[in-house]
Amino acid sequence: MDSLAFNRRLQPRLIMLNISTPALLFPAISLLLLAYTNRFLVIAQLIRSLYKQLNETKERHMKQQILHLRKRIHLIRWMQSLGVMAFILCTLSMGSLILELEYVGEGLLGGSLLLLLGSLVICLIEIHISGAALSIQLNNLEDL
Repeated sequence: MDSLAFNRRLQPRLIMLNISTPALLFPAISLLLLAYTNRFLVIAQLIRSLYKQLNETKERHMKQQILHLRKRIHLIRWMQSLGVMAFILCTLSMGSLILELEYVGEGLLGGSLLLLLGSLVICLIEIHISGAALSIQLNNLEDL
């Protein structure tokens, strides 16, 4: 291997971004926020029905469900917040690239991707909590 090829491998590779790169995230983030909002609305309906059921029956297992729902609402708020911040940084990234501020645009796009990743990780946690809540409900059904 000659020294020129070796030096090329050691040099950092520059990635040239254009406006279409962050624009690829727009539909993904929009759909993700829509899915998060739907999850929030379903939980809100569930809380309302549990409230009505609790007033009628005073069942003891409701407390566990309420704790799970409270935790899920908190996580969904974080999921939505990180998703919105990712959308904002993505938009700012596109603006920076239009103004030919490549390094700023790259940094903002990287930040957007990190926020999106955080949102997805929290979504995964919320899905597992949801599954645990359903297991509690199934156990209660088995007891009946």
